[in-house]
Amino acid sequence: MNTSMLPYILFSCLLLCVQARNCSVREIIRHTKLLLQEGPLSCPCRETAANSCSCLPIAEPGHELPCFVEGTEHMLKHNISSNAVVERLNRSFQIQLDRNLCESLVHGTQCQYKTKGNVKEFLTKILRTYQEINIHNLKKLKKTPIVL
Repeated sequence: MNTSMLPYILFSCLLLCVQARNCSVREIIRHTKLLLQEGPLSCPCRETAANSCSCLPIAEPGHELPCFVEGTEHMLKHNISSNAVVERLNRSFQIQLDRNLCESLVHGTQCQYKTKGNVKEFLTKILRTYQEINIHNLKKLKKTPIVL
């Protein structure tokens, strides 16, 4: 290994650590807020073939990521909301789940839920989950001493 590559390797490792800790929180919050602003997402959730309103899983604690993956896949399949934004969210959730990147979320492997909700309720669950992670991360940063 060339010594000139050492700083690059160390920087890459640091970036991965920070990314794993932050779980793409800001990006997910931003994309979720965009989707919530799009429009009529709050139709009543009924699981009948005649109803065009989607029913998405509202995750039990510890099963958020698999439910977020499942819900965003459903949204993509049924062309709900902006596909590009939903695709980015789905990809972020899938990567976090597959690689165990988000240490703030317990990694259940299957989506478990007691209730289902409409798109607005599902997106609100995502938003609240990642806002809580963001608050937790900010509190950690304030407690971390700066070493000079």
